[in-house]
Amino acid sequence: MEKEQKKEQKTSPEFPLINRELSWLAFNYRVLQEAKDKRVPLLERIKFMAIFSSNLDEYFKVRVATMKRLIKLKKKTRKKLDEEPSETLDLVIQEVRRQQEEFGKVFRDGILADLREHDIHLLTEHDLNKTQQTWVKNYFKETLEPLLLPIILDETETHLFLKDQTVYLGVQMLDPKKNKDCKPQRFGMLEIPTKKHGSRFVKLPTVKGHRHVMFIDDVIRFCLPLMFPDYTTFHAHAVKVSRDAELDIEEEVSGNLMAKIRKSLKKRETGYPARLLYDPETPQELLERMMKHTAITEEELVEGSKYHNFRDFFDFPDFNLPDLKYTPQPTLVHPQLEKEPSMLEAMKKKDYLVHYPYQSFDYVLRLFNQAAVDPKVTAMSATLYRVANKSAIAKALVKAAKNGKLVTVVVELKARFDEESNIFWAGKLQKAGANVIFGLPDLKVHSKLGLITRNEKGRLVNYAYLSTGNYNEDTSKIYADHALFTSDPRLTKDMEQVFEFFIDRQPDKEFKHLLVAPINMRQSFVKMIDTEIKNAKKGLPARMILKMNALQDERMIKKLYTASQAGVKIDLLVRGICCLQPGVKGISENITVRSIVDRYLEHARVYIFHNNGEEKYYIASADWMTRNLNRRIEVAFPLLQPDLIKEIRGIIDIQLSDDIKARNVDNSYFEQESPTNVRSQYVSYEFLRDLVPEGKDPACEV
Repeated sequence: MEKEQKKEQKTSPEFPLINRELSWLAFNYRVLQEAKDKRVPLLERIKFMAIFSSNLDEYFKVRVATMKRLIKLKKKTRKKLDEEPSETLDLVIQEVRRQQEEFGKVFRDGILADLREHDIHLLTEHDLNKTQQTWVKNYFKETLEPLLLPIILDETETHLFLKDQTVYLGVQMLDPKKNKDCKPQRFGMLEIPTKKHGSRFVKLPTVKGHRHVMFIDDVIRFCLPLMFPDYTTFHAHAVKVSRDAELDIEEEVSGNLMAKIRKSLKKRETGYPARLLYDPETPQELLERMMKHTAITEEELVEGSKYHNFRDFFDFPDFNLPDLKYTPQPTLVHPQLEKEPSMLEAMKKKDYLVHYPYQSFDYVLRLFNQAAVDPKVTAMSATLYRVANKSAIAKALVKAAKNGKLVTVVVELKARFDEESNIFWAGKLQKAGANVIFGLPDLKVHSKLGLITRNEKGRLVNYAYLSTGNYNEDTSKIYADHALFTSDPRLTKDMEQVFEFFIDRQPDKEFKHLLVAPINMRQSFVKMIDTEIKNAKKGLPARMILKMNALQDERMIKKLYTASQAGVKIDLLVRGICCLQPGVKGISENITVRSIVDRYLEHARVYIFHNNGEEKYYIASADWMTRNLNRRIEVAFPLLQPDLIKEIRGIIDIQLSDDIKARNVDNSYFEQESPTNVRSQYVSYEFLRDLVPEGKDPACEV
């Protein structure tokens, strides 16, 4: 019955939904818009090209791979799905092709042209003068040739496994020199040694201010006669495989259907190819030879361009030209925490919010390092989802365990693409004597929590850290998040219950203040929305401001439509996927949706309910996606201090005023009725900088 209702919701005009996959692609297009935006410094625009490419690679590894696996299920099984995956995949491929065409145009007509204006020239193998030719040949012999291992594709059926996300050159060799042993043509493949080389690019000597750089692909193309001296003519074209990550589907489907998919996966090779990206100029004979040796079919073929892996542009040389990059924003100190020598003593007095990346992540490091050596601290607990490779937080927990403290760490091994790092630190923590919990069956631990217990005059006192972002000092410099430092017993008591749940796995916990998915979060949010609906029907003010990364859960969307129809004003800030359609007459005309993509990645989740003037503020790790609310351990925590409520509201109001980097769901720029010329990330920085008392330097070195 529930499935029939969901199907009715999808097909009914009273319940409009934007396709999830197309909504994600729309988000990635907003990234491409940043690469097109001339207001963004040139080298930063190149990084947005890299982000766009990296995002798309991951999308094919996870979402497209998932759709392809679903398509291969039996028809009877596919009927249990809400949508026909083959129809969705067709729409996805069409939109990806459109975006890739525009991507190529942006690169050729925008990025390359603007690089030339700054006397930076990206040369191909055809652009070299005689002096450069000599230099490139010498560089190849000394640096690149030792890293290359040619693979000859002969007539045998030998299977060749192409590494995931690695660029290869397929080479067709023609016109042999006068050598009886030479075949009329040969085929081979070369792995582009980006990692071994340290970069995808080679800087040539600068002459009279003229800066030149090449893809190592083109260096290799130019030097193929040195590698294969028996031939005189060469065609060399790039290919790249994106392999099935096999990680996301468990969060999308469950129960009997999941069992069927698991059974089908056992019959497949690990990392089944989801896409073979190839240069459309590749000779058909060469393409067929590569497909034959890799067992890749036409079903996986996707047209690309001459170059693949644009994510390698993260390492594009900057030529020491700071004017082509964002003006540095010195990290701000927290006006109160900076004056406190002890984080725990400071937290005993009041609660604090820290806002990354505007303010320093060092306060988190100070808290954990001080607790690790504090003789009064008896226990430390934390959830680790995505930690830095050289994580200072993990090192502090190792130190605490070695110092004899009871350390409990929940390590999520299903953190996509961070499994290796998490496994490494789990091993280190276990060796140090920590109690390591490897997540929970059927639930991914996505909450970002820390709990420190201290013996103060014979009484155990708890101190808590709750955040929207990970314990990751690297991403804290580019992800915009909020973090709460508190010793409020109303919150720390609930935090104890959360960690008890990790240990005993009994869902019978009661939370008075925290909203914990999947136990009470959905129900609590629905109840608060219902309150707004009741107030609106009574003629009372009713409003919600909801900020998240993604809005996909159909039940929550239906509830928001119901609230809009009742007259509740709803402002949504959604960075990524948004399946809700705003502005539909009679359904969602009271809902606005803004998406901000700018210098930093908007990562925080903030939920504000008017509540007839007694506003409720929650900060959370959870988006409103079915997986977050049903199949993840997530925590939303209330703000209880008036000064912190004012702080968050100030930032949210700034974001609602953005008319420079805010977009609508159709990716048109959001226009205010009265233009404000507000770029919210820059105004937010100024807002937090102005919180620093006069006479105090707001910036610190990081």
